[in-house]
Amino acid sequence: MRIDGLRVLDLSRLLPGPFATQLLADAGADVIKIEDTDRGDYARHMPPYTDDGVGTIFDAVNRGKRSVAVDLKTEPGREAFMRLVETADVVFEQFRPGVVDRLGIDYESVHEHNSEVVYCSLSGFGQTGPHADRVGHDLNYVGMAGLLDLTRADEATDPQIPGYPIGDMAGGLFAAFSILGALLSRELGNADGEYVDVAMTDVVASFSQAVAHEALTGDGPRPGETPLTGAAPWYGVYETADGRYVTIAAIEEKFWREFCEAVDREDLLDAHMTTDPAERAALREELTDLFAEKTRDEWEAELGDVDAMVAPVWTLGEALSSEHATARELIDRDTGAPRVGFPAQVSEPPAETGGPAPEHGEHTDTVLQSVGFDAADIQSLSEGGVVR
Repeated sequence: MRIDGLRVLDLSRLLPGPFATQLLADAGADVIKIEDTDRGDYARHMPPYTDDGVGTIFDAVNRGKRSVAVDLKTEPGREAFMRLVETADVVFEQFRPGVVDRLGIDYESVHEHNSEVVYCSLSGFGQTGPHADRVGHDLNYVGMAGLLDLTRADEATDPQIPGYPIGDMAGGLFAAFSILGALLSRELGNADGEYVDVAMTDVVASFSQAVAHEALTGDGPRPGETPLTGAAPWYGVYETADGRYVTIAAIEEKFWREFCEAVDREDLLDAHMTTDPAERAALREELTDLFAEKTRDEWEAELGDVDAMVAPVWTLGEALSSEHATARELIDRDTGAPRVGFPAQVSEPPAETGGPAPEHGEHTDTVLQSVGFDAADIQSLSEGGVVR
């Protein structure tokens, strides 16, 4: 997976957009982070901080990028940006709809300078529709995408905030996918440049495929009442003797059989896939009592190597320090604070990636020089507050 030489102008801030371009940077792209001349990306200044005083979120999703600080509200700043556009493959923005139009860096304006550029806009609700101008963060998106309602154990309990910002991360991931798809389309000769509009709410809603049919053809799935959200005792979470938890996901009959035989409970075999509420309740009670007999780690020792579809519920710290994470080289410890790295292993890694997150405006001079600005030009822009 080598996209070395691909140049991305990244206008995004905080988490979703930078996560998208971090994936591209990890795959070898030259990501140039376009920041304002004041404080730059807000995430630089958001706690908690690394030992170097940089926000940990910023550090996690801006490794190996270059930072150019330019005031896009000025005409010289826009002109400098368009010079960069002429050398770019991708322009990526995450402003509220309408902002790029006011700044004069919208797709049509960019297209005039580079007709082959892929331009991606990532926002909460998209560039069109009744909520296009509505503000939002991750929790708002997962709430309006239907996910938050289904985090409840049942109708009597409150929705639970997911442990990860799913809307942000899903939106960033899908934006990266869409950008690469548009670039491939260009390379195949199916299009020149292309505009891509990604809404984080739409992406989260698209994750509902397993239960969407019911919502589209009936009253909709209810919390705890679908096969994958708690209705089935053989697909659930159970507390262990030490107050920890394990999961069981024995949907297929062969895995249920393996489980029952491994725990010497063949008497439970026929209860698999029952639709009778009383039988399900009885089976759940049996499994609750069974898993409460041993600790989480004892169950892992007994069933971890058995095809029983049983696994421990780890804390995030346990997950990231596990033998699995180590063997998969998931954690990047090469530069700066440790972070979760690129989540795939490839036979053709990029020639060069990595490096720390950039200082604010660290590469302004170098990048501008690469598109024809000389030292006098840059000094003049700097003295005028156009660049930093």
